[in-house]
Amino acid sequence: MTMGHLSNDEFFVKLTELFDARKGKDHGSIVLVQKRLSYDQPLPEATSDTIFPDLHPPRPMPVLIRATNAKGKEHRREKIKLSTVVEPDSLPAFFEKYADVCKAGMTTLKPRDRSKRKGKAKKKKGAATTTAT
Repeated sequence: MTMGHLSNDEFFVKLTELFDARKGKDHGSIVLVQKRLSYDQPLPEATSDTIFPDLHPPRPMPVLIRATNAKGKEHRREKIKLSTVVEPDSLPAFFEKYADVCKAGMTTLKPRDRSKRKGKAKKKKGAATTTAT
């Protein structure tokens, strides 16, 4: 488990390792979360012309990026948590590299098998039409 925020470069290295650890496994999840980091910035007061004042902050806010391997309670010791803070001026470059790392990590994913779902839908549709006639 990682405590504190990683630098952006360290985050990309660890995120790549997290995706690589997922290779060759039949199941598992990686959860990616992005949100504004507004803990130290007061929000503007609501006025009659702005319904949502937090949509227009006085200055750009940094973004908190988190990644985890989503292990449940039974495997809490194996859970990996990563986080980094991205400043507003470096967001475009960060998200460009972030997209590349995520795309590279997702190339090993197998497409979901939807044949069972389609078969059940056809059976239900067939059963509904036979009972209606």
